[in-house]
Amino acid sequence: MTARFGGRLVIAISPADVGRRVSIRRHVTGGFRDVVGDLVSWHGGVLAVRRRDGELVEIAEDTLAAGKVVPPPPERRSR
Repeated sequence: MTARFGGRLVIAISPADVGRRVSIRRHVTGGFRDVVGDLVSWHGGVLAVRRRDGELVEIAEDTLAAGKVVPPPPERRSR
């Protein structure tokens, strides 16, 4: 989920990635929390990520631990 270089977590996303699918790890009380989805906005220090189930997750920029652009999910096959 997270990119590591020399043992460090890396934030490899920016506001330029709005519209792309991202994987983000953020600091929360007691550890970390991950979210994967489409980065729909990043302004005023807040990122908004829309998960596959439609939930919109807002993330304070100062809680980011790691993040990267990821490929689209695999196509679902119908029966």
